[in-house]
Amino acid sequence: MTDSHGVVVRVPATSANLGPGFDSLGLALDLYDEVEAEISGSPGVRIAVEGQGAGELDEGEGHLVVRTMRATFDRMGVAQPDGIALRCRNRIPHARGLGSSSAAICAGILAARALARGRGAGDLPDAEVFALATELEGHPDNVAPCLAGGLTIAWTDQSGAASMVKLTPHEDVRPVVVIPDFRLSTEEARGLLPKDVPHSDAAANAGRAALLVAALTQRPEPDLLLAATEDRLHQRYRAPAMPRTAELVRRLREAGVPAVVSGAGPTVLALTTRDTKDLIAPEVGTDWHIQPMNVDPLGAYVRFPETR
Repeated sequence: MTDSHGVVVRVPATSANLGPGFDSLGLALDLYDEVEAEISGSPGVRIAVEGQGAGELDEGEGHLVVRTMRATFDRMGVAQPDGIALRCRNRIPHARGLGSSSAAICAGILAARALARGRGAGDLPDAEVFALATELEGHPDNVAPCLAGGLTIAWTDQSGAASMVKLTPHEDVRPVVVIPDFRLSTEEARGLLPKDVPHSDAAANAGRAALLVAALTQRPEPDLLLAATEDRLHQRYRAPAMPRTAELVRRLREAGVPAVVSGAGPTVLALTTRDTKDLIAPEVGTDWHIQPMNVDPLGAYVRFPETR
């Protein structure tokens, strides 16, 4: 990197929607990207990417973390630095429905805020961090758990201002993600959603989303989690773009596993208990990666490395 003082930001993967909680519910998972950022005395942008996205991502001004940092400096009224140096250690799969773009946005905002503070600039309160992350991402359901950790409920008011509430899932809820070998962009998946849905489907999802909050925060019951994760608003409309995901969700649910599409897909999220975790493998083919997870309780974490 450089000889200047930098900052390290660790951000968790997230799973949004959780079935019926479309654009509102999110869960932080213990899979992390880590971004080391420094203000460089040399003009230009230097980026080193390890892991997911290496050799694929833009390594200049178009990199999402860089664009987010510059937007944050502008929001804080801080002069843009001549040079930015990044080292990105990426573990969150891209375009799989695990919040990789939200993680990059949250990392960029927090890195820029920490670096600006270190140079004696003004502050950006946590509420403004969340507001900016929502603005840049377009919706709050992934950035909320990425920043706060745990289980989050996020919403926007009529003016577009975002708010969130953080809850703690019961310790016996064990998320398992089933990651495919193919990708799907959020824009493509969102483009398949209809402008209108039947009132009965909206009512059913409202009830299931409320039930899911209860099911996740009390001692989990497999039958209750299965009922609570039923969705009628988005998954079936997105199925043509990811038929293998839709089929796996169907098979898992028929086997009694509370399975949903993670975010916009194509990863499948199973909210398992000790009674259902062993039911997953028999339904999954060899071209999927089964990865048990824990809920990340803290969200994004910022630290300053020791001076070298």
